[in-house]
Amino acid sequence: MNRITRRSFALSGLAAAGVTTACGNGVGSNGANEIDARVDATLNYLYTNYPNTTDLRGKATGMLVMPVVTEAGFGFGGGYGRGALRVNDVSVDYYSATKGSVGFQIGAQQYAHVLFFMTEGALTEFRRSSGWAAGAGVEYVIANEGGDLSAETTNLLAPVIAVIFGHAGLKLGATLEGIKYTRIIP
Repeated sequence: MNRITRRSFALSGLAAAGVTTACGNGVGSNGANEIDARVDATLNYLYTNYPNTTDLRGKATGMLVMPVVTEAGFGFGGGYGRGALRVNDVSVDYYSATKGSVGFQIGAQQYAHVLFFMTEGALTEFRRSSGWAAGAGVEYVIANEGGDLSAETTNLLAPVIAVIFGHAGLKLGATLEGIKYTRIIP
């Protein structure tokens, strides 16, 4: 027969509280505020360093902003980031981005990206899906080392335009193919 002491009962209660806190369902947390602050800083950086992206913002029906996506790989790789979906400059939902890959790869990198939804249909499809993966319908605009970022007029006809910028680290390539976006409660 096991006898429960006050000390063991208190310690088990603290352990249970720690486990439920670690689950992080978002209730009572300031996760949304942190994500929004990072999104604001990312958009300020984007518009300051690449002023022609303000044209995209003006024509887009919504934007998914991922301030930091971290990737690492050595044969097998993965990546993760969190961000916000903005419609009319207001965060309406929060999303995580996860990525897995296999192949010749080594290194780690971080980058930011913004998905500009250029049509109401593309935005609606994204919001209704239980998990959306970037695929063939996405046009890419990537900042080169000189800092130029240009979207050709053919890109502006695409339903979704991805702008990838702010690379840091050493890993070859940065694409959004294979990234799955899932709605979260921060």
